[in-house]
Amino acid sequence: MIQIGDMAITLDDPRVWAAALALLLLIAVFCLLIATVRRAGRSGQAVDGLAGQVGQLSGFMQTLAENQARLGENIRTVADSQANGQARVIQTMERRLAEVNAQVAERLSDNALKSARSLSDLQERLKDTLTGSSEKSTKQLTELQERLATIDRAQSNIEKLSGDVLSLQDILSNKQTRGAFGEIQLTDIVGKALPSDSYTLQATLSNGKRADCLIHLPNPPGPIVIDAKFPLEAYEELTRADTRAAQDVALKQLGAAVRVHIKAIADKYIIEGETADGAILFLPSEAVYAELHARLPAVVRDGFDARVWIVSPTTCMATLHTMRAILKDARMREQTGAIRKSLKQLHRDVQLIGDRAGKLETHLRQAGDDVSGILTAATRAGKRADRLDNFDFEEIAPDVQPPLPLATGARDGQD
Repeated sequence: MIQIGDMAITLDDPRVWAAALALLLLIAVFCLLIATVRRAGRSGQAVDGLAGQVGQLSGFMQTLAENQARLGENIRTVADSQANGQARVIQTMERRLAEVNAQVAERLSDNALKSARSLSDLQERLKDTLTGSSEKSTKQLTELQERLATIDRAQSNIEKLSGDVLSLQDILSNKQTRGAFGEIQLTDIVGKALPSDSYTLQATLSNGKRADCLIHLPNPPGPIVIDAKFPLEAYEELTRADTRAAQDVALKQLGAAVRVHIKAIADKYIIEGETADGAILFLPSEAVYAELHARLPAVVRDGFDARVWIVSPTTCMATLHTMRAILKDARMREQTGAIRKSLKQLHRDVQLIGDRAGKLETHLRQAGDDVSGILTAATRAGKRADRLDNFDFEEIAPDVQPPLPLATGARDGQD
């Protein structure tokens, strides 16, 4: 683009190319004119021709001047259009710039609001977090205090349990209190396993001996005695023995003590015709029971020979559950007669119901026949009433049918 003052000329404009072409033509004509003038002296005819050509050239120059004027006008028009376009472009750019500035300002305002809102939310969350942390810390401190209180109570219970253990040692150190301890444990186990009417505590037998517990089993095997024994001294000697020889001696003492209890139970609580042909020795210690079966099996076999069975709290519960099944079966057999009697009475009642149902069926059938006869008589009486109403006396036929039997007397007799 070529700038001439306020006029801008672009090389790709066709009018510029036209003006350049006209200028070239003008130069060519001028060169031709000069050549013609040079030849004027040579030929007069050439002068005449040259004059014609000059005239044509003058016309052409006039046309060229007009074209140049039009070209100038067109160039000015193009310049004005370009100026107007530039002004419109500048206005458009200014307007868009203003819109962009407004959008940027709006977005900055929105971002500022969002930032303020986010900061407020962050402050709220921080506040909630701090509040939750404070509450959680308070709760944890409260739980810690409760746990410390629980530990204090547990410590108190441990101290109390230590006192109870010392008391238990005092109890077990005395034979009479140790026997009472075994009886109490036996009573608790029997009470949980059997119904209250199936056993007797501290039962006195015909020989004057008092058993800790007498189970009322049916014959056979019959009532069976459970007696609690606790050979604690011999077992403590065994636990305190630190050499093999001392352990052998303590084992012999433990076996001897248990054999004494087996013999005493066999002599006192096995009575022919009154009790079962066996009895049960209750050891209130699983440790003593395990020691007997592990290291003194001969003593257990001696108990079998004497028909005295040794049980611990665990095996005693299992044995009592077996006895409970036996008692249940015996009671069911006792109720068999009553059940048969009830079945006979039920059968007789069913027969009576069948007989009375048959009589009721007969009465209902007779009542149905009576109702049918009544309906027939009512129909006949209705027809006669219609004839009387129409004064049709001649058509009335004599009543030749016998009266309707109601059989009430027979039904009353059957009732």
